[in-house]
Amino acid sequence: MESAAVRRTPPLPVMLQFGLVGLLIVAAAIAWAVIGDRMAGMDAGPGTDLGGLAWFIGVWVVMMAAMMFPAIWPMVVMYARVNSRKQERGAMAKPGALALFVAGYLVAWSAAGLLGYVIFDVVRSADIRFLAWDEGGRYFAAGVILGAAVYQLTPLKDVCLSKCRNPLAFLMHNWRPGPTGALRMGIEHGGWCVGCCWALMAALFALGVMSIGWMALIAAFIALEKLLPWKTAATGAVTVALVALAIGVLASPEDVPGLTVPSTAESHQATGGMDGMEP
Repeated sequence: MESAAVRRTPPLPVMLQFGLVGLLIVAAAIAWAVIGDRMAGMDAGPGTDLGGLAWFIGVWVVMMAAMMFPAIWPMVVMYARVNSRKQERGAMAKPGALALFVAGYLVAWSAAGLLGYVIFDVVRSADIRFLAWDEGGRYFAAGVILGAAVYQLTPLKDVCLSKCRNPLAFLMHNWRPGPTGALRMGIEHGGWCVGCCWALMAALFALGVMSIGWMALIAAFIALEKLLPWKTAATGAVTVALVALAIGVLASPEDVPGLTVPSTAESHQATGGMDGMEP
């Protein structure tokens, strides 16, 4: 019954749709500006220090808003459409539910960021000599990026991406009423998004997580996969680009545009810029 009601829900007024998309774009633009200010000069390339946990999580949440908001607008608009219809029918739906839905999405990505931080910190604390850039670091970084390319072709990636690309189907099968339901749906949708994009984020860590340029590239990859009508072509294009990046990092990292090579003067300057962060 609930899924049938969702399917019959009429579209939102065009101006309201534009308004919601505009809010997401403005929020993303503000997030990009904040990130640009907070992370300026901190890109030390692959293996960049993440700083203190509290500092990193704060920056990570803003990063996710900057990178993901432009790509999730179809889901946000669809949620608002269904929520609006239920309010008209007197069902248990609140205007603030949309904000809770988006907050839930960020909660899921915050959990992913925390896990990434822990893994990175454990590996870094182990002080494995092979991972030094002048030892096997470039091979490890290239391997992570190549692994992200391989993940693009897996059934799990396809399933997760399909969930992200079909907002109506997601809401038909997962709708829950009320503010708590909105938060839970946001977390669930964010979980599918993490499943879709975690390998791309791992590639971002391998290229330099504090780099605005690499952030923008990964965000573009995510938007292409989620928004273009040709899913297979978009996924294939991102796969080819990742393979090319992996080859570049492995064969000639100094020639990869935008890549800060560790152990250079530029990377040492960036490391110095991290000293003021919370330990």
